[in-house]
Amino acid sequence: MSTGLLCVLALLPIAAVAFFLVALRWPASRAMPICYFVAAALALFVWKVPGWKVVAASINGLIIAGTLLYIIFGAILLLNTLKESGGLRAIRKGFTDITPDRRIQVIIIAWLFGSLMEGAAGFGTPAAICVPLLVGLGFPALAAVVAGMIIQSTPVSFGAAGTPILIGVNTGLTAEQSVTDYALQNGFAEWSDFLAMIGWKVALLHSIAGVLVPLIVVSFMTRFFGRNKSFREGLAVWKFAIFASLSMIIPYLIVAFTLGPEFPSLLGGLVGLVIVTTAARKGFLMPRDDQHWEFERKENWDKDWTGKIEISENDSNNTMSLLKAWAPYLLVVLLLILTRLKSLPLAGWVRSWTVTWENIFGTGITSKFQPLYLPGTIFILVSFITYFMHRIDLACYKRAWTSSLKAGLAASSALAFTVPMVQVFINTDGGLAEYAKMPIALAEGVAALAGSAWPIFAPFIGGIGAFVAGSNTISNMMFSLFQFDVGQRIGVDPSWVVALQAVGGAAGNMICVHNVVAASAVVGLLGKEGLVIRKTLVPFVYYALLTGAVGYCIVWFGKTGVLNAGTAIAVLIGMGAIVFIHYGTKKK
Repeated sequence: MSTGLLCVLALLPIAAVAFFLVALRWPASRAMPICYFVAAALALFVWKVPGWKVVAASINGLIIAGTLLYIIFGAILLLNTLKESGGLRAIRKGFTDITPDRRIQVIIIAWLFGSLMEGAAGFGTPAAICVPLLVGLGFPALAAVVAGMIIQSTPVSFGAAGTPILIGVNTGLTAEQSVTDYALQNGFAEWSDFLAMIGWKVALLHSIAGVLVPLIVVSFMTRFFGRNKSFREGLAVWKFAIFASLSMIIPYLIVAFTLGPEFPSLLGGLVGLVIVTTAARKGFLMPRDDQHWEFERKENWDKDWTGKIEISENDSNNTMSLLKAWAPYLLVVLLLILTRLKSLPLAGWVRSWTVTWENIFGTGITSKFQPLYLPGTIFILVSFITYFMHRIDLACYKRAWTSSLKAGLAASSALAFTVPMVQVFINTDGGLAEYAKMPIALAEGVAALAGSAWPIFAPFIGGIGAFVAGSNTISNMMFSLFQFDVGQRIGVDPSWVVALQAVGGAAGNMICVHNVVAASAVVGLLGKEGLVIRKTLVPFVYYALLTGAVGYCIVWFGKTGVLNAGTAIAVLIGMGAIVFIHYGTKKK
Protein backbone atom coordinates (compact mmCIF):
# COMPACT_ATOMS: atom_id res chain seq x y z
CA MET A 1 0.00 0.00 0.00
CA SER A 2 1.30 3.46 -0.86
CA THR A 3 2.55 5.82 1.83
CA GLY A 4 -0.15 8.37 0.98
CA LEU A 5 -3.06 5.92 1.22
CA LEU A 6 -1.71 4.46 4.45
CA CYS A 7 -1.43 8.01 5.85
CA VAL A 8 -5.07 8.70 4.93
CA LEU A 9 -6.25 5.49 6.62
CA ALA A 10 -4.20 6.26 9.74
CA LEU A 11 -5.87 9.66 9.83
CA LEU A 12 -9.39 8.17 9.99
CA PRO A 13 -9.59 7.71 13.81
CA ILE A 14 -8.47 11.32 14.31
CA ALA A 15 -10.88 12.51 11.62
CA ALA A 16 -13.68 10.59 13.37
CA VAL A 17 -12.90 12.39 16.64
CA ALA A 18 -12.90 15.76 14.87
CA PHE A 19 -16.14 15.00 13.01
CA PHE A 20 -18.28 13.61 15.82
CA LEU A 21 -16.85 15.49 18.78
CA VAL A 22 -16.01 18.88 17.26
CA ALA A 23 -18.09 19.26 14.08
CA LEU A 24 -21.29 17.53 15.22
CA ARG A 25 -20.72 18.51 18.87
CA TRP A 26 -21.64 15.07 20.15
CA PRO A 27 -20.75 14.38 23.79
CA ALA A 28 -17.63 12.28 24.28
CA SER A 29 -19.70 9.49 25.84
CA ARG A 30 -21.49 9.13 22.49
CA ALA A 31 -18.71 10.02 20.03
CA MET A 32 -15.78 8.10 21.48
CA PRO A 33 -17.32 4.59 21.24
CA ILE A 34 -17.64 5.14 17.47
CA CYS A 35 -14.07 6.43 17.26
CA TYR A 36 -12.89 3.39 19.23
CA PHE A 37 -14.55 0.98 16.78
CA VAL A 38 -13.05 2.89 13.81
CA ALA A 39 -9.56 2.47 15.29
CA ALA A 40 -10.19 -1.19 16.20
CA ALA A 41 -11.55 -2.01 12.71
CA LEU A 42 -8.52 -0.44 11.02
CA ALA A 43 -6.18 -2.32 13.37
CA LEU A 44 -7.88 -5.66 12.70
CA PHE A 45 -8.66 -5.48 8.98
CA VAL A 46 -6.07 -3.10 7.48
CA TRP A 47 -3.04 -3.36 9.77
CA LYS A 48 -4.07 -6.98 10.49
CA VAL A 49 -3.11 -6.77 14.13
CA PRO A 50 -3.97 -9.96 16.05
CA GLY A 51 -7.30 -9.74 17.86
CA TRP A 52 -5.76 -10.48 21.24
CA LYS A 53 -3.42 -7.51 20.83
CA VAL A 54 -6.39 -5.20 20.22
CA VAL A 55 -8.04 -6.64 23.34
CA ALA A 56 -4.83 -6.20 25.36
CA ALA A 57 -4.45 -2.60 24.19
CA SER A 58 -8.08 -1.93 25.13
CA ILE A 59 -7.59 -3.41 28.61
CA ASN A 60 -4.47 -1.30 29.09
CA GLY A 61 -6.56 1.71 28.08
CA LEU A 62 -9.21 0.87 30.68
CA ILE A 63 -6.53 0.62 33.38
CA ILE A 64 -5.12 4.02 32.38
CA ALA A 65 -8.66 5.44 32.37
CA GLY A 66 -9.05 4.12 35.92
CA THR A 67 -5.94 6.02 37.04
CA LEU A 68 -7.32 9.19 35.43
CA LEU A 69 -10.63 8.75 37.25
CA TYR A 70 -8.70 8.31 40.49
CA ILE A 71 -6.95 11.66 39.92
CA ILE A 72 -10.25 13.33 39.02
CA PHE A 73 -11.90 12.00 42.17
CA GLY A 74 -9.02 13.14 44.38
CA ALA A 75 -9.03 16.67 42.93
CA ILE A 76 -12.80 17.03 43.37
CA LEU A 77 -12.62 15.62 46.89
CA LEU A 78 -9.99 18.14 47.97
CA LEU A 79 -12.01 21.04 46.61
CA ASN A 80 -15.24 19.76 48.18
CA THR A 81 -13.38 19.39 51.46
CA LEU A 82 -12.38 23.06 51.28
CA LYS A 83 -15.94 23.95 50.37
CA GLU A 84 -17.26 22.22 53.50
CA SER A 85 -14.59 23.71 55.77
CA GLY A 86 -15.07 27.29 54.64
CA GLY A 87 -11.56 27.36 53.16
CA LEU A 88 -12.95 28.08 49.71
CA ARG A 89 -14.61 31.25 51.03
CA ALA A 90 -11.29 32.45 52.45
CA ILE A 91 -9.46 31.71 49.18
CA ARG A 92 -12.08 33.57 47.22
CA LYS A 93 -11.85 36.54 49.58
CA GLY A 94 -8.06 36.49 49.23
CA PHE A 95 -8.32 36.88 45.46
CA THR A 96 -11.02 39.53 45.81
CA ASP A 97 -8.73 41.46 48.16
CA ILE A 98 -6.08 41.48 45.43
CA THR A 99 -8.64 42.36 42.78
CA PRO A 100 -12.22 41.43 41.90
CA ASP A 101 -11.22 41.61 38.22
CA ARG A 102 -11.74 38.17 36.70
CA ARG A 103 -9.10 38.80 34.03
CA ILE A 104 -6.36 39.17 36.62
CA GLN A 105 -7.64 36.22 38.66
CA VAL A 106 -7.54 33.83 35.68
CA ILE A 107 -3.96 34.86 34.85
CA ILE A 108 -2.78 34.26 38.41
CA ILE A 109 -4.58 30.95 38.88
CA ALA A 110 -4.48 29.34 35.42
CA TRP A 111 -1.16 30.64 34.06
CA LEU A 112 1.03 31.01 37.16
CA PHE A 113 -0.39 28.56 39.71
CA GLY A 114 -1.12 26.16 36.82
CA SER A 115 2.50 26.33 35.63
CA LEU A 116 3.69 25.61 39.15
CA MET A 117 1.40 22.57 39.41
CA GLU A 118 2.43 21.36 35.96
CA GLY A 119 6.09 21.53 36.92
CA ALA A 120 5.41 19.68 40.17
CA ALA A 121 3.11 16.93 38.95
CA GLY A 122 2.06 17.10 35.28
CA PHE A 123 -0.33 14.41 34.00
CA GLY A 124 -3.38 16.67 34.03
CA THR A 125 -2.93 17.81 37.63
CA PRO A 126 -3.05 21.58 36.84
CA ALA A 127 -6.46 21.26 35.22
CA ALA A 128 -7.66 18.98 38.01
CA ILE A 129 -6.79 21.67 40.57
CA CYS A 130 -7.10 25.01 38.75
CA VAL A 131 -10.34 24.35 36.85
CA PRO A 132 -12.50 23.53 39.89
CA LEU A 133 -10.78 26.29 41.87
CA LEU A 134 -11.82 28.82 39.21
CA VAL A 135 -15.38 27.47 39.29
CA GLY A 136 -15.35 27.74 43.06
CA LEU A 137 -14.37 31.39 42.69
CA GLY A 138 -17.39 32.06 40.47
CA PHE A 139 -16.19 31.35 36.91
CA PRO A 140 -18.49 29.53 34.45
CA ALA A 141 -17.40 25.91 34.18
CA LEU A 142 -16.83 26.12 30.42
CA ALA A 143 -14.70 29.27 30.80
CA ALA A 144 -12.63 27.56 33.51
CA VAL A 145 -12.01 24.46 31.37
CA VAL A 146 -11.05 26.51 28.29
CA ALA A 147 -8.61 28.60 30.37
CA GLY A 148 -7.20 25.47 32.00
CA MET A 149 -6.60 23.82 28.62
CA ILE A 150 -5.03 26.84 26.87
CA ILE A 151 -2.29 27.18 29.48
CA GLN A 152 -1.47 23.47 28.93
CA SER A 153 1.25 24.50 26.50
CA THR A 154 4.35 26.41 27.66
CA PRO A 155 4.89 24.57 30.98
CA VAL A 156 4.03 21.07 29.72
CA SER A 157 7.40 20.06 28.25
CA PHE A 158 8.90 20.35 31.74
CA GLY A 159 5.94 18.94 33.62
CA ALA A 160 6.37 16.39 36.42
CA ALA A 161 10.01 17.43 36.91
CA GLY A 162 10.88 17.20 33.21
CA THR A 163 9.22 13.86 32.41
CA PRO A 164 8.35 14.67 28.74
CA ILE A 165 12.07 15.33 28.08
CA LEU A 166 13.78 12.97 30.52
CA ILE A 167 11.43 10.04 29.80
CA GLY A 168 9.67 10.91 26.54
CA VAL A 169 12.51 12.23 24.36
CA ASN A 170 15.05 10.07 26.16
CA THR A 171 13.14 6.83 25.54
CA GLY A 172 12.40 7.81 21.96
CA LEU A 173 16.06 8.42 21.07
CA THR A 174 18.24 6.13 23.20
CA ALA A 175 17.68 2.93 21.21
CA GLU A 176 19.27 4.36 18.03
CA GLN A 177 23.04 4.27 17.53
CA SER A 178 22.94 7.09 14.96
CA VAL A 179 21.62 9.47 17.62
CA THR A 180 24.37 8.50 20.05
CA ASP A 181 26.97 9.01 17.30
CA TYR A 182 25.51 12.42 16.49
CA ALA A 183 25.69 13.44 20.16
CA LEU A 184 29.34 12.34 20.43
CA GLN A 185 30.28 14.11 17.19
CA ASN A 186 28.84 17.34 18.59
CA GLY A 187 30.76 17.15 21.87
CA PHE A 188 28.15 15.53 24.13
CA ALA A 189 30.00 12.67 25.77
CA GLU A 190 27.35 12.56 28.50
CA TRP A 191 23.86 11.66 27.27
CA SER A 192 22.31 13.80 30.00
CA ASP A 193 24.10 16.86 28.56
CA PHE A 194 22.62 16.09 25.13
CA LEU A 195 19.12 15.89 26.63
CA ALA A 196 19.72 19.15 28.50
CA MET A 197 20.72 20.82 25.22
CA ILE A 198 17.48 19.68 23.58
CA GLY A 199 15.61 20.87 26.68
CA TRP A 200 17.16 24.34 26.35
CA LYS A 201 16.06 24.55 22.71
CA VAL A 202 12.55 23.43 23.73
CA ALA A 203 12.45 26.16 26.41
CA LEU A 204 13.58 28.81 23.91
CA LEU A 205 10.84 27.91 21.42
CA HIS A 206 8.24 27.80 24.19
CA SER A 207 9.35 31.19 25.48
CA ILE A 208 8.71 32.82 22.10
CA ALA A 209 5.19 31.44 21.70
CA GLY A 210 4.31 31.53 25.40
CA VAL A 211 4.56 35.31 25.71
CA LEU A 212 1.02 35.71 24.36
CA VAL A 213 -0.64 32.78 26.17
CA PRO A 214 -2.01 34.75 29.19
CA LEU A 215 -3.34 37.42 26.83
CA ILE A 216 -5.02 34.76 24.68
CA VAL A 217 -6.63 33.29 27.81
CA VAL A 218 -8.16 36.59 28.97
CA SER A 219 -9.16 37.66 25.45
CA PHE A 220 -10.96 34.38 24.80
CA MET A 221 -12.64 34.63 28.18
CA THR A 222 -14.07 38.09 27.54
CA ARG A 223 -14.97 37.24 23.92
CA PHE A 224 -16.84 34.00 24.59
CA PHE A 225 -18.05 34.48 28.17
CA GLY A 226 -18.38 38.24 28.60
CA ARG A 227 -21.50 40.35 28.60
CA ASN A 228 -20.34 42.23 25.49
CA LYS A 229 -18.69 39.28 23.72
CA SER A 230 -15.63 41.41 23.10
CA PHE A 231 -11.93 40.70 22.60
CA ARG A 232 -11.38 44.35 23.43
CA GLU A 233 -12.14 43.89 27.13
CA GLY A 234 -9.50 41.17 27.41
CA LEU A 235 -6.92 43.10 25.40
CA ALA A 236 -7.42 46.05 27.75
CA VAL A 237 -5.14 44.30 30.30
CA TRP A 238 -2.45 43.44 27.73
CA LYS A 239 0.31 45.12 29.72
CA PHE A 240 -0.44 43.08 32.84
CA ALA A 241 -0.82 39.89 30.76
CA ILE A 242 2.57 40.35 29.06
CA PHE A 243 4.14 41.24 32.42
CA ALA A 244 2.73 38.01 33.92
CA SER A 245 3.97 35.92 30.99
CA LEU A 246 7.49 37.35 31.20
CA SER A 247 7.54 36.95 35.01
CA MET A 248 7.18 33.20 34.45
CA ILE A 249 9.08 32.79 31.17
CA ILE A 250 12.32 34.62 32.06
CA PRO A 251 13.11 32.49 35.15
CA TYR A 252 11.82 29.45 33.22
CA LEU A 253 14.35 30.10 30.46
CA ILE A 254 17.20 30.78 32.90
CA VAL A 255 16.50 27.56 34.82
CA ALA A 256 16.34 25.51 31.59
CA PHE A 257 19.76 26.82 30.59
CA THR A 258 21.45 26.47 33.98
CA LEU A 259 19.76 23.56 35.80
CA GLY A 260 18.34 21.38 33.02
CA PRO A 261 14.87 20.02 32.22
CA GLU A 262 13.64 19.16 35.74
CA PHE A 263 12.70 22.59 37.11
CA PRO A 264 11.88 25.24 34.46
CA SER A 265 8.08 25.08 34.89
CA LEU A 266 8.19 24.50 38.64
CA LEU A 267 10.55 27.37 39.47
CA GLY A 268 9.27 29.59 36.65
CA GLY A 269 5.72 29.24 37.94
CA LEU A 270 6.77 29.78 41.56
CA VAL A 271 8.91 32.87 40.86
CA GLY A 272 6.26 34.29 38.55
CA LEU A 273 3.53 33.72 41.14
CA VAL A 274 5.47 35.63 43.80
CA ILE A 275 6.35 38.50 41.44
CA VAL A 276 2.90 38.93 39.94
CA THR A 277 0.85 38.64 43.14
CA THR A 278 3.16 41.12 44.86
CA ALA A 279 2.90 43.52 41.93
CA ALA A 280 -0.89 43.10 41.74
CA ARG A 281 -1.28 43.93 45.43
CA LYS A 282 0.66 47.14 44.83
CA GLY A 283 -1.52 48.03 41.83
CA PHE A 284 1.26 47.66 39.22
CA LEU A 285 -0.27 47.68 35.69
CA MET A 286 -3.65 46.86 37.23
CA PRO A 287 -6.96 48.14 35.78
CA ARG A 288 -8.55 51.05 37.63
CA ASP A 289 -11.26 50.36 40.20
CA ASP A 290 -13.95 51.56 37.79
CA GLN A 291 -12.69 49.23 35.03
CA HIS A 292 -12.89 45.87 36.80
CA TRP A 293 -14.33 43.11 34.60
CA GLU A 294 -16.92 40.66 35.86
CA PHE A 295 -19.13 37.95 34.37
CA GLU A 296 -22.83 38.51 33.97
CA ARG A 297 -25.15 37.33 36.72
CA LYS A 298 -25.30 33.55 36.81
CA GLU A 299 -28.96 33.38 35.80
CA ASN A 300 -28.00 35.03 32.48
CA TRP A 301 -25.30 32.51 31.60
CA ASP A 302 -25.71 30.27 28.57
CA LYS A 303 -26.87 26.79 29.57
CA ASP A 304 -23.74 25.28 27.98
CA TRP A 305 -21.48 27.19 30.37
CA THR A 306 -22.39 25.40 33.59
CA GLY A 307 -21.58 21.91 34.78
CA LYS A 308 -23.52 19.48 36.92
CA ILE A 309 -21.19 19.94 39.88
CA GLU A 310 -21.98 22.96 42.01
CA ILE A 311 -18.78 24.20 43.64
CA SER A 312 -19.88 26.92 46.00
CA GLU A 313 -19.23 27.97 49.56
CA ASN A 314 -21.04 26.27 52.42
CA ASP A 315 -23.44 28.04 54.71
CA SER A 316 -21.21 28.12 57.78
CA ASN A 317 -20.10 31.43 59.21
CA ASN A 318 -16.65 30.15 60.19
CA THR A 319 -13.85 32.54 59.38
CA MET A 320 -10.41 31.28 58.42
CA SER A 321 -7.04 32.87 57.78
CA LEU A 322 -5.79 32.93 54.20
CA LEU A 323 -2.72 30.88 55.12
CA LYS A 324 -4.84 28.17 56.72
CA ALA A 325 -7.19 28.10 53.73
CA TRP A 326 -4.31 27.76 51.25
CA ALA A 327 -2.41 25.26 53.45
CA PRO A 328 -3.94 22.17 51.73
CA TYR A 329 -2.81 23.35 48.28
CA LEU A 330 0.63 24.30 49.62
CA LEU A 331 0.84 20.83 51.14
CA VAL A 332 -0.11 19.30 47.77
CA VAL A 333 2.71 21.21 46.06
CA LEU A 334 5.19 20.19 48.77
CA LEU A 335 4.24 16.49 48.62
CA LEU A 336 4.33 16.47 44.83
CA ILE A 337 7.84 17.92 44.84
CA LEU A 338 9.06 15.53 47.55
CA THR A 339 7.70 12.52 45.66
CA ARG A 340 9.01 13.61 42.25
CA LEU A 341 12.63 14.42 43.06
CA LYS A 342 14.52 11.15 42.58
CA SER A 343 17.32 12.29 44.88
CA LEU A 344 14.95 12.21 47.88
CA PRO A 345 14.13 8.96 49.73
CA LEU A 346 10.36 9.59 49.67
CA ALA A 347 10.41 9.49 45.86
CA GLY A 348 11.85 5.99 45.90
CA TRP A 349 9.38 4.81 48.53
CA VAL A 350 6.24 5.94 46.69
CA ARG A 351 7.50 4.29 43.51
CA SER A 352 8.33 1.03 45.26
CA TRP A 353 4.80 -0.34 44.99
CA THR A 354 4.05 -0.99 41.33
CA VAL A 355 0.99 -2.87 40.14
CA THR A 356 1.99 -4.64 36.92
CA TRP A 357 0.28 -6.85 34.35
CA GLU A 358 3.14 -7.91 32.11
CA ASN A 359 2.78 -9.16 28.55
CA ILE A 360 -1.03 -9.12 28.54
CA PHE A 361 -2.27 -12.25 26.71
CA GLY A 362 1.24 -12.74 25.31
CA THR A 363 1.00 -9.60 23.15
CA GLY A 364 3.99 -7.73 24.55
CA ILE A 365 1.75 -4.99 25.98
CA THR A 366 2.39 -4.32 29.66
CA SER A 367 0.16 -2.30 31.94
CA LYS A 368 1.47 -0.86 35.17
CA PHE A 369 0.84 1.97 37.58
CA GLN A 370 2.16 3.13 40.95
CA PRO A 371 -0.78 3.85 43.31
CA LEU A 372 1.22 5.85 45.85
CA TYR A 373 2.86 7.95 43.11
CA LEU A 374 -0.42 9.02 41.48
CA PRO A 375 -1.48 12.61 42.27
CA GLY A 376 -4.89 11.25 43.31
CA THR A 377 -3.30 9.62 46.36
CA ILE A 378 -1.80 12.93 47.42
CA PHE A 379 -5.13 14.73 46.94
CA ILE A 380 -6.93 12.16 49.11
CA LEU A 381 -4.21 12.23 51.79
CA VAL A 382 -4.32 16.04 51.95
CA SER A 383 -8.12 15.88 52.14
CA PHE A 384 -7.83 13.70 55.27
CA ILE A 385 -5.28 16.09 56.75
CA THR A 386 -7.57 19.03 55.96
CA TYR A 387 -10.46 17.28 57.73
CA PHE A 388 -8.51 17.48 61.00
CA MET A 389 -6.67 20.75 60.29
CA HIS A 390 -9.87 22.65 59.44
CA ARG A 391 -11.95 20.75 62.03
CA ILE A 392 -14.71 19.79 59.63
CA ASP A 393 -17.94 18.29 60.88
CA LEU A 394 -18.08 14.55 60.09
CA ALA A 395 -21.46 14.81 58.33
CA CYS A 396 -20.07 17.58 56.10
CA TYR A 397 -16.99 15.50 55.28
CA LYS A 398 -19.16 12.52 54.35
CA ARG A 399 -21.10 14.83 52.05
CA ALA A 400 -17.83 15.84 50.37
CA TRP A 401 -16.99 12.18 49.71
CA THR A 402 -20.43 11.32 48.40
CA SER A 403 -20.62 14.20 45.94
CA SER A 404 -17.03 13.57 44.78
CA LEU A 405 -17.71 9.88 44.10
CA LYS A 406 -20.76 10.76 42.02
CA ALA A 407 -18.76 13.28 39.99
CA GLY A 408 -15.96 10.78 39.35
CA LEU A 409 -18.33 8.07 38.18
CA ALA A 410 -20.02 10.49 35.78
CA ALA A 411 -16.79 10.76 33.79
CA SER A 412 -16.25 7.03 33.47
CA SER A 413 -18.42 6.43 30.40
CA ALA A 414 -16.45 8.88 28.24
CA LEU A 415 -13.00 7.81 29.42
CA ALA A 416 -13.90 4.11 29.10
CA PHE A 417 -13.73 4.46 25.29
CA THR A 418 -11.43 7.46 24.87
CA VAL A 419 -8.29 5.94 26.37
CA PRO A 420 -8.74 2.43 24.88
CA MET A 421 -9.12 4.05 21.44
CA VAL A 422 -5.79 5.78 21.98
CA GLN A 423 -4.09 2.58 23.07
CA VAL A 424 -5.37 0.65 20.05
CA PHE A 425 -4.17 3.48 17.77
CA ILE A 426 -0.62 3.50 19.12
CA ASN A 427 -0.28 -0.32 19.38
CA THR A 428 -0.83 -1.20 15.72
CA ASP A 429 2.72 -2.38 15.02
CA GLY A 430 3.53 -6.06 14.51
CA GLY A 431 0.48 -6.83 12.34
CA LEU A 432 0.50 -9.33 9.48
CA ALA A 433 0.35 -6.44 7.00
CA GLU A 434 3.76 -5.32 8.33
CA TYR A 435 2.85 -1.64 8.18
CA ALA A 436 4.35 0.91 10.53
CA LYS A 437 1.98 1.65 13.41
CA MET A 438 -0.70 4.25 12.72
CA PRO A 439 1.04 7.31 14.25
CA ILE A 440 4.25 6.65 12.31
CA ALA A 441 2.35 5.93 9.06
CA LEU A 442 0.56 9.24 9.48
CA ALA A 443 3.80 11.14 10.13
CA GLU A 444 5.61 9.49 7.20
CA GLY A 445 2.83 10.55 4.83
CA VAL A 446 3.05 14.16 5.98
CA ALA A 447 6.86 14.12 5.78
CA ALA A 448 6.73 12.86 2.18
CA LEU A 449 4.55 15.84 1.24
CA ALA A 450 6.42 18.47 3.27
CA GLY A 451 10.01 17.89 2.13
CA SER A 452 12.36 20.71 3.19
CA ALA A 453 9.43 22.56 4.78
CA TRP A 454 9.17 19.81 7.39
CA PRO A 455 10.25 21.98 10.39
CA ILE A 456 7.02 23.98 9.97
CA PHE A 457 4.99 20.76 10.18
CA ALA A 458 7.03 19.06 12.92
CA PRO A 459 5.15 20.69 15.87
CA PHE A 460 1.81 19.68 14.34
CA ILE A 461 2.90 16.03 14.31
CA GLY A 462 3.87 16.35 17.97
CA GLY A 463 0.48 17.95 18.62
CA ILE A 464 -1.39 15.16 16.84
CA GLY A 465 0.53 12.65 18.94
CA ALA A 466 -0.60 14.38 22.13
CA PHE A 467 -4.13 14.82 20.74
CA VAL A 468 -4.62 11.07 20.43
CA ALA A 469 -2.25 9.77 23.11
CA GLY A 470 -3.21 12.29 25.78
CA SER A 471 0.38 12.87 26.76
CA ASN A 472 3.35 14.95 25.64
CA THR A 473 5.58 12.20 27.04
CA ILE A 474 3.99 9.48 24.89
CA SER A 475 3.99 11.72 21.82
CA ASN A 476 7.73 12.27 22.32
CA MET A 477 8.29 8.54 22.75
CA MET A 478 6.45 7.81 19.48
CA PHE A 479 7.90 10.52 17.27
CA SER A 480 11.30 11.73 18.59
CA LEU A 481 13.36 9.25 16.59
CA PHE A 482 11.21 9.77 13.51
CA GLN A 483 11.66 13.56 13.80
CA PHE A 484 15.43 13.11 14.26
CA ASP A 485 15.65 10.94 11.12
CA VAL A 486 13.63 13.42 9.03
CA GLY A 487 15.91 16.24 10.20
CA GLN A 488 18.99 14.31 9.03
CA ARG A 489 17.26 13.37 5.76
CA ILE A 490 16.56 17.00 4.81
CA GLY A 491 20.03 18.15 5.91
CA VAL A 492 19.29 20.27 9.00
CA ASP A 493 20.26 20.07 12.67
CA PRO A 494 18.05 17.16 13.86
CA SER A 495 18.16 18.23 17.50
CA TRP A 496 16.11 21.32 16.58
CA VAL A 497 13.53 19.11 14.84
CA VAL A 498 13.26 16.96 17.98
CA ALA A 499 12.81 20.16 20.00
CA LEU A 500 9.96 21.18 17.66
CA GLN A 501 8.38 17.78 18.25
CA ALA A 502 8.52 18.28 22.02
CA VAL A 503 7.03 21.79 21.76
CA GLY A 504 4.21 20.61 19.50
CA GLY A 505 3.51 17.69 21.80
CA ALA A 506 3.14 20.14 24.67
CA ALA A 507 0.81 22.41 22.69
CA GLY A 508 -1.26 19.37 21.71
CA ASN A 509 -2.41 19.13 25.30
CA MET A 510 -4.73 22.08 24.55
CA ILE A 511 -6.83 19.90 22.26
CA CYS A 512 -6.09 16.46 23.71
CA VAL A 513 -9.37 14.55 23.91
CA HIS A 514 -8.96 12.71 27.15
CA ASN A 515 -7.42 15.74 28.90
CA VAL A 516 -10.49 17.75 27.86
CA VAL A 517 -12.75 14.94 29.09
CA ALA A 518 -10.88 14.77 32.41
CA ALA A 519 -10.86 18.56 32.95
CA SER A 520 -14.56 18.76 32.06
CA ALA A 521 -15.38 15.89 34.39
CA VAL A 522 -13.85 17.69 37.37
CA VAL A 523 -16.58 20.34 37.12
CA GLY A 524 -19.35 18.12 35.74
CA LEU A 525 -19.21 19.59 32.24
CA LEU A 526 -19.60 16.25 30.49
CA GLY A 527 -21.04 16.38 26.99
CA LYS A 528 -19.44 19.73 26.12
CA GLU A 529 -15.98 18.41 25.17
CA GLY A 530 -16.43 19.40 21.51
CA LEU A 531 -17.20 22.99 22.51
CA VAL A 532 -13.96 23.14 24.48
CA ILE A 533 -11.85 21.80 21.59
CA ARG A 534 -13.48 24.22 19.13
CA LYS A 535 -12.26 27.10 21.33
CA THR A 536 -8.78 25.74 22.04
CA LEU A 537 -8.05 24.74 18.43
CA VAL A 538 -7.11 28.30 17.37
CA PRO A 539 -4.56 28.79 20.21
CA PHE A 540 -3.07 25.39 19.33
CA VAL A 541 -2.67 26.35 15.66
CA TYR A 542 -1.08 29.68 16.68
CA TYR A 543 1.35 27.93 19.01
CA ALA A 544 2.38 25.15 16.61
CA LEU A 545 2.60 27.42 13.56
CA LEU A 546 4.68 30.10 15.28
CA THR A 547 7.16 27.65 16.80
CA GLY A 548 7.34 25.74 13.50
CA ALA A 549 8.07 28.96 11.63
CA VAL A 550 10.77 29.98 14.14
CA GLY A 551 12.25 26.49 13.94
CA TYR A 552 12.31 26.65 10.13
CA CYS A 553 14.08 30.01 10.29
CA ILE A 554 16.69 28.63 12.70
CA VAL A 555 17.53 25.38 10.87
CA TRP A 556 17.73 26.96 7.40
CA PHE A 557 19.37 30.22 8.49
CA GLY A 558 22.86 29.03 7.51
CA LYS A 559 21.79 28.32 3.89
CA THR A 560 19.06 30.87 3.17
CA GLY A 561 19.90 33.68 5.58
CA VAL A 562 17.31 35.47 7.63
CA LEU A 563 14.90 35.94 4.71
CA ASN A 564 13.08 32.64 4.41
CA ALA A 565 9.56 31.24 4.70
CA GLY A 566 9.84 30.68 8.43
CA THR A 567 10.81 34.29 9.08
CA ALA A 568 7.95 35.52 6.91
CA ILE A 569 5.37 33.45 8.79
CA ALA A 570 6.77 34.44 12.21
CA VAL A 571 6.83 38.14 11.28
CA LEU A 572 3.26 37.97 9.97
CA ILE A 573 2.06 36.35 13.20
CA GLY A 574 3.95 38.92 15.29
CA MET A 575 2.63 41.86 13.28
CA GLY A 576 -0.87 40.41 13.42
CA ALA A 577 -0.64 40.22 17.21
CA ILE A 578 0.62 43.82 17.46
CA VAL A 579 -2.13 45.14 15.17
CA PHE A 580 -4.75 43.11 17.04
CA ILE A 581 -3.63 44.50 20.40
CA HIS A 582 -3.37 48.06 19.03
CA TYR A 583 -6.84 48.17 17.51
CA GLY A 584 -8.32 46.12 20.31
CA THR A 585 -7.18 48.63 22.91
CA LYS A 586 -7.86 51.73 20.84
CA LYS A 587 -10.69 53.78 22.27
CA LYS A 588 -13.94 53.66 20.33
